[in-house]
Amino acid sequence: MLPPITPVVWILLVTNLVVFTAAHWFGYAGLMRWFALWPLPVDGLMANRGAQFYPWQLFTYGFLHGGSPWASLNLLHVFLNMFGLWMFGSNLEFIWGRLRFLLYYFVCLVGAGLIQLVITTIAVRDGGFPAPTVGASGAVFGLLLAIGVVFPNERLSIFFTPLSLRAKYWVVGYGLLELTLGVTSTQSMVAHFAHLGGMIFGFFLIWYWRSQPYWHNGYMNRDAILAAMAAEAERNQDEGR
Repeated sequence: MLPPITPVVWILLVTNLVVFTAAHWFGYAGLMRWFALWPLPVDGLMANRGAQFYPWQLFTYGFLHGGSPWASLNLLHVFLNMFGLWMFGSNLEFIWGRLRFLLYYFVCLVGAGLIQLVITTIAVRDGGFPAPTVGASGAVFGLLLAIGVVFPNERLSIFFTPLSLRAKYWVVGYGLLELTLGVTSTQSMVAHFAHLGGMIFGFFLIWYWRSQPYWHNGYMNRDAILAAMAAEAERNQDEGR
């Protein structure tokens, strides 16, 4: 059962979808030039192509998802990211609260961007094409990592099928898959190292939080969390009657 959409997740969903649709009406090229994540300049190559890296791109690239909203791959890209944001993010926001969840989301997003920035800059230096990076996938992979830590034994369905795996196995499987695809350059148009970056930065942030006293004083008590979520769902049903 999908969780109810929480406030911060709702804002992120709406923002992504508004930007995705606006790109079609106001011109995707301009948004890409200023707000996609471009590699660092190498021998003036980026300037010659009319695009360059700006620090704000480490945030803004996560709100762009391809060009035309009617292209099937772009629709699939934004749908999968937004579905993951809803499914994983709402549970985490409910547990952590709005500010802590928002901090975690952007740490994963920026962390994924930093890893991808290094990889793409090295690729350009070695003669590769300076392609930009877009999408919230790095942050969503960070959310998946968090679900694997908070609810390691919860079962997650496999792409709308009756099959399911425990969350901890999802995390390990996806991490190994992304590492393999990234190292072998399989599906080179996909930012595999950005996905790994989101998971790595998310892991270290959770590791830091777990070293703090509040983590062990009921803050992450699984039974209490599930009971609170059930009570919230019941209240929502009562309000809807």
